[in-house]
Amino acid sequence: MSDAHHEESAIKTPKQLILAVTAGFLVPIVAIVLLVMFVTNDQQIGAGSDNSPAAIEKRIRPVADDGFTLKEENAPQALRSGDEIYKMACAMCHGTGVNGAPKLGDAAAWKERVAQGYDTLVKHAIEGLRLMPAKGGHPDLDDIEVARAVVVMANNAGASFTEPQPAAAPEEPAKQ
Repeated sequence: MSDAHHEESAIKTPKQLILAVTAGFLVPIVAIVLLVMFVTNDQQIGAGSDNSPAAIEKRIRPVADDGFTLKEENAPQALRSGDEIYKMACAMCHGTGVNGAPKLGDAAAWKERVAQGYDTLVKHAIEGLRLMPAKGGHPDLDDIEVARAVVVMANNAGASFTEPQPAAAPEEPAKQ
């Protein structure tokens, strides 16, 4: 017999062999991926770390300045047309028929409603009915604007309602 030097291996079972081979492949791949991510990643600036005057001004500007318009209560009211109100408030449901809303131009769906008369249709639109909220969910609409939208929808279904006009402001007597 020879006196050959026999070294014992750290891998003694097949499970250990599988783990060693898998780690031999995965460790370099993970290292390469992390290195590529580190090299290609731009430096990220944290929120609030840009201290330029423009950035500071943007951060401290009041939130209300973004798209907020003050409405003067005593200013003369500019009423919108029925088409504008329909597009803004009514089209979401009456354009698609959501929750059973009669679609614009669907004469069959509007027939019973138109038969109830203009006043009833306007009353239901202003006060709400079943799943339809009052004023179509826009409480800031004027009653005349809602009535104009009702006229647009009903007339598209075959009715012949006339668009309401605002009442004329009373004239002040002339001073003598």
